[in-house]
Amino acid sequence: MSTNLTKHNFLVSREQREKNNGHPGIVIWFTGLSASGKSTIANKLDVELNKKGLRTYILDGDNVRMGLNKDLGFSPESRKENIRRISEVAKLFADSGTIVMTAFISPYREDRDSARDVIGKDYVEVFVNTPIEECIKRDPKGLYKKAIAGEIKGFTGIDAPYEEPLSSEISLDNLSIDDSVAVLIECLREKCIIN
Repeated sequence: MSTNLTKHNFLVSREQREKNNGHPGIVIWFTGLSASGKSTIANKLDVELNKKGLRTYILDGDNVRMGLNKDLGFSPESRKENIRRISEVAKLFADSGTIVMTAFISPYREDRDSARDVIGKDYVEVFVNTPIEECIKRDPKGLYKKAIAGEIKGFTGIDAPYEEPLSSEISLDNLSIDDSVAVLIECLREKCIIN
């Protein structure tokens, strides 16, 4: 990193942004296998929070990899950099007073711990704990089929590891979408993010 950088302090504070939004910023970090339901749950939660007039945004794994992170592959090093970048972007969203949901496999505990360190107190880890058998059965993108056939190498859960969280704030253990969203809304109420 260059030593010729200086942090710029802005005249509008995070507190003022949160006051204008009517709620604090927070990062809800969804992790789980491909096809576990991360994006689906994040989307449904987004709809429910928007009905309440809250400022939200979703950072989705595929969408981010088609833009900001399109230069990254799927090696362990690229996955680490993917999560590092997302952590920094999510932190900026939280600083703006936005409820940001990130839907990324984020297979390595060390990377999720690093995200927690970057984001700080605003980080809520949600483990979408769907058994791999169910994920394979769903397979909406046909990726498991390709990975099992050997057409995709390094696929999480097949020939690359997924390290389950040891201490997520929330574990959604194969719940329905609606039940998952209800759990998340209750968590946000308990944390005084929403009424």
